[in-house]
Amino acid sequence: MIHLKDPGSIPLKELQILADHAAIANNLKDVFPHPYTREDAEVFLDVAAKGALGHTFGIFKEETFIGVGSIVPQQDVYRINGEIGYWLGRPYWGKGYATAAVKILTAYAFEELKLLRVFAGVFAHNPASMRVLEKNGYQLEAVIKSSLIKNGIITDEYLYSVIQANY
Repeated sequence: MIHLKDPGSIPLKELQILADHAAIANNLKDVFPHPYTREDAEVFLDVAAKGALGHTFGIFKEETFIGVGSIVPQQDVYRINGEIGYWLGRPYWGKGYATAAVKILTAYAFEELKLLRVFAGVFAHNPASMRVLEKNGYQLEAVIKSSLIKNGIITDEYLYSVIQANY
């Protein structure tokens, strides 16, 4: 069973090992480093524990750490929105764990944070993440053409969202 735990429960060594994979970094914003060092893991855990990354959680299968998920509430006129983010270690891809984690994170955003809309931007080259969102009721709102650059390649961003009333 998949569940979330506070960032203090994330084991440093396992975080560094799972996060240090180019395929993970290729699907995330550039703030996520590759290679992912022990120091990167330490900084992440410190910043996450302070709440500077929104509501951040370790994703666990039983007692095994498998990834990270977050909801970042937006500010000002966007304060009814939250951005969802997630990644799983490569050994846990394709097993339904991301779908389960997004379901839990989305419910948290609506039930605990009282948000009205949750959204995610997905790189065009990541159809697996698009499918995870779709399985959780997220709908494609827009394709923002040539809006991202990752590893020197300009690509489109697919913007997905779910509204609380439709969840």
